[in-house]
Parts: sequence; structure tokens; C-alpha cells
Amino acid sequence: MKLQLTKLELKAFVIAAALMLPLPGMCADQARPYSEGPVTVITSIKILPGGFDAYMDFVATTRKALMNEYKKAGLITDWHVYSAQARSPQEPDVLLSITYKNWAALDGLADRSEAIDRKVVGSQDKATAEGVSRGKIREVLGEETIQELVFK
Repeated sequence: MKLQLTKLELKAFVIAAALMLPLPGMCADQARPYSEGPVTVITSIKILPGGFDAYMDFVATTRKALMNEYKKAGLITDWHVYSAQARSPQEPDVLLSITYKNWAALDGLADRSEAIDRKVVGSQDKATAEGVSRGKIREVLGEETIQELVFK
């Protein structure tokens, strides 16, 4: 006796069989050799000619105070400033990094940081004016968000 399946029955059989197969990552004995670590946002900055000292003055005062307050409040875990050798006019010469515990630390961050921003920088109008002023000495080329993979 030969078993004859219609196209619909064959499709249903294939789908049912596929659903019974374990998906990658679903097996407990297939643990990843790493865990997801902290999340870092890196901002690429191009300093305009003659603006390096003025920008570093901002970083050493206002930005440093802001980042240290964020860290004290537990909003961030760390922050750094890096100098880079730009290989072309389109590349950054300063990189700013801010590290967060995980992706969830970014949820509602603006609301949680608002009081600190006002305390360190002042009013929104003052912050905007200072941002416009910094725009005359530097150009923000972009931001990149990366996550560390911590090997076990």
C-alpha cells in the first residue's frame, strides 16, 4: 500500500516537523561562550582649526563635571576622552565615550538625567547657547553604539 499525500498535507507535515526541531540557542547545553556586557556610545568629533584648546577646556570643565555627576548617580559606569590621529579631513581627532551597564540603562535616560543637567549646565537656554558656541570649534561626525561581549 502506497501512501499518497496531497500538497496541502505535505506542507502541513513539513511545517509540523520543522516546529519540532530545536532552534539555535534554545538548547540549554549549547550555552554561548560569552555574556552580553556593557554598552558604550562613542561620539566622533572633528576639531576645527584653532579650536582644540577651547574644546578641551569645555571637556575638562563642564563635560567632566557632568560625566562625574552621571557616574555618581549610577546613570553611567564610565566615560573617556581619546585623541585620534585623523588620516583624512573626514575622520575624527577626538573620540568621546560613555559606558552604560547595559541596553536597559538607556531607557528613560533623558528623564533621569534632567536634574543633573540643570544642576551642572543650567537652563535649557544656556545649554543650547553653549552648544551653538561649541559648534564653532568642533563638528560632530557621528555616534556609534557598541556592546562588549565578555567571554566566560
